Amino acid sequence: MPSERPILIVDDDSALRAMLTEQLSEGDEFHPVGVASLSEADQSLGCDSARFNTVLLDVGLPDGDGLEYCAKLRRQGYKMPIIMLTGSGGVTDIVSGLEAGANDYVVKPFRLLELVARIRSQLRDFEASDNATFDIGPFLFCPSARTLVEQASRRRIHLTIKEVALLRSLHRARNRMVSRQELLDQVWGYHASVRTHTLETHVYRLRQKIEKDPAQPSLLITHRDGYSLAL
Repeated sequence: MPSERPILIVDDDSALRAMLTEQLSEGDEFHPVGVASLSEADQSLGCDSARFNTVLLDVGLPDGDGLEYCAKLRRQGYKMPIIMLTGSGGVTDIVSGLEAGANDYVVKPFRLLELVARIRSQLRDFEASDNATFDIGPFLFCPSARTLVEQASRRRIHLTIKEVALLRSLHRARNRMVSRQELLDQVWGYHASVRTHTLETHVYRLRQKIEKDPAQPSLLITHRDGYSLAL
C-alpha cells in the first residue's frame, strides 16, 4: 500500500490537470489521479480500491456543475476535504461553494505552493477529526469507532483508546520512525509514572491483533529507538 495521500483532480482543462498531476506526484506526499468529467469522477470514487483523501473540483465541467456535484458527494456521505477550483472569486461564488459543502475555494490562476499549503491544512484538520479513516496494511482504521476492519474479510478488530492513539501517532508519521519518547509524550502525555515498558506492552498487545505473525511483525516495525508503521 503506497504511503502517498490519494488526491482526485476533477478538471476538464487538460493542461492544468496534467500540471497538477505531475507537480503533486513529486516526492512521496501525494498520489494524484486526474479526470476530466463528473462521470469519470464517479467511476474513480466508486472503485473498490480507491479511497481519496482530498478532491480538487472544478466548478465548470462538461457534464455538470461542480457545486451541485460537491453537494451530491456530501449527501452520499463523503467526508474528505473538497477544494473548489474556479475562475471566479466573487463573494457570492465563494459562499455558494462553501454552502455546497466545500472546505476551501481556490481561484484560478493560483500558485501551486499556495494550493499545496491549503491541501495540507485541510488534511491536518480532517485527519484529526472523527470523520477520518485510514488504510493500514490490509486494514481500514476507523479511529472514531475504535476499530480496524480487515478489508478482505470485513472482520472487525476492537481497539483500546491507547491503541487508537498509538496508531494515530504512527500513521501521522507516514513510514517515519517515531521515537519511544515521542510516542510516550503523544499518547500518554507527560506523566512521571509512565515508562518505556508501558509502551512496549501496548505495542505487544497491538501486534497480537494486527500481525499475521506477531513474532515477525510486518506492519508495526521495531527500530532501535522507536517504532514505525509499514504503510
